[in-house]
Amino acid sequence: MAWLEIDETHAPERRSWHAEANEHPEFPIQNLPLGIFSRPGEKPRPGVAIGNHIIDLFAIRSLLPRDSDWWLDGGQLNALLGLPPAARRDLRRRLSELLSDNSYRSRVEPGLIAERDCTLHLPASIGDYSDFYVGIHHATNVGKLFRPDNPLLPNYKHVPIGYHGRASSIRPSGVPLVRPSGQAKGPDDAAPKFGPTARLDYELELGIWIGEGNELGEPIPIGQAPRHVAGYCLLNDWSARDFQAWEYVPLGPFLAKNFHTSISPWVITPEALAPFRTAQAVRDPDDPAPLPYLWDEGDQSHGALAIRLKVSLTSTHMRAARMEPAVLSQGSAVDMYWTAAQIVAHHASNGCNLNPGDLLGTGTISGAERSTWGSLLEITRGGAEPVELPSGEQRRFLEDGDEIVLTGRAEAPGYVPIGFGECRARIMPAKPILPISNKE
Repeated sequence: MAWLEIDETHAPERRSWHAEANEHPEFPIQNLPLGIFSRPGEKPRPGVAIGNHIIDLFAIRSLLPRDSDWWLDGGQLNALLGLPPAARRDLRRRLSELLSDNSYRSRVEPGLIAERDCTLHLPASIGDYSDFYVGIHHATNVGKLFRPDNPLLPNYKHVPIGYHGRASSIRPSGVPLVRPSGQAKGPDDAAPKFGPTARLDYELELGIWIGEGNELGEPIPIGQAPRHVAGYCLLNDWSARDFQAWEYVPLGPFLAKNFHTSISPWVITPEALAPFRTAQAVRDPDDPAPLPYLWDEGDQSHGALAIRLKVSLTSTHMRAARMEPAVLSQGSAVDMYWTAAQIVAHHASNGCNLNPGDLLGTGTISGAERSTWGSLLEITRGGAEPVELPSGEQRRFLEDGDEIVLTGRAEAPGYVPIGFGECRARIMPAKPILPISNKE
């Protein structure tokens, strides 16, 4: 997998003539994430984050490799994501050269645009979205709330559990979330009731962008699965826990999950993350061995990612008082029980066709300690133990006006850390369903 090798683009001594990028905490020249942006009155188009600026790829297209007309896609990255991995690597190496070699400055600098002057959009047209459940600590914590003596269901350690989500309600960071309404039935209620969720929650996840697809009926072998991953983002799978408890049997999540999913707008490429690949956590000796179609020694040796994750919250009161955000948890992506390659291989194992721009969620990532848990359902133990905010407010679940921010940072000794950008959304009140007369 030559495209995942560490090369000159990862060198910590590589510097950009765009000086602000050189010490940037998220978007130094070693990152170069892909996205879609627009300026007021202009159409969306592809760009790359460098420091606090965006380089307009269309503006410098004459300097880029000519192996594809991907920029003709305009407001989406699907064609670029679908390039062979070697072509993506060539693009990355060329961009790194253009931004580090001062002889190109006069030709590239006019294409730099301040991010503050831009709107960031979904990076691709998302045809399909599936969400998985690969955080074993999360699955265990949630299972204990309902099955204290047997928290994990029998299939969990044999197969990456997932479900098909709703692509139409995925939104980029910054788009507000309207509190959803639906059916819920408490344990003491005689009948279900309809209304706004009282148990709104976030879920800390990674998103996996699909690159090259597969034909219908053609599985993806586990050893080839990494070449089908075109990038990663942060993902917040907002959840209405009261709806979920009432509706999930027998077919799984529906209205509890499909109302809004937030993602960070930058695609962090596998090539950028090459220095941060690490060994998958060793399974407990008593755990069953995965079936052969889910096992690859190379994937086990470097299929996990050393990404530090954080969730923060501000309330309306905290923002008015200019208080610092409350950190709810800090965890790591190495706590995934299944790797991204195993997720992709399993998704396509029955011949399901994946397409460029499809999005897969990992499921909530939690660690072993409470400080690393990736949802309020876990942190508050189902609402029984509220979180105390610096303002003196308490939270069992999220309230209107609360704003959740997910951040991620890939780190490894000897390499420049890179970030993911924010995945942010503020909760707005539910919209009432007004009665409509059938009289004309």
